Amino acid sequence: MLTLLFVVMMCAIFGNLFAFAIKAAWGIGKLIFMFAVLPLLIVGMIIAGVINLVVPVLVIVGIVYLIKTLATNN
Repeated sequence: MLTLLFVVMMCAIFGNLFAFAIKAAWGIGKLIFMFAVLPLLIVGMIIAGVINLVVPVLVIVGIVYLIKTLATNN
């Protein structure tokens, strides 16, 4: 009986740790994409001469960020 209780509690604790690890990895992945990949992609597009595509992408990202910021402040 004590072994069953130990197994149940161990699954609960490691389940919570696993969920936390998934959330942390998702957050870190978003930060890496936002601060490393996206600026390099935009600079690469500018260097390649695809400025006609860069401007609408920046406008869309700016609008999404503005809406997200306004939604979280309320």
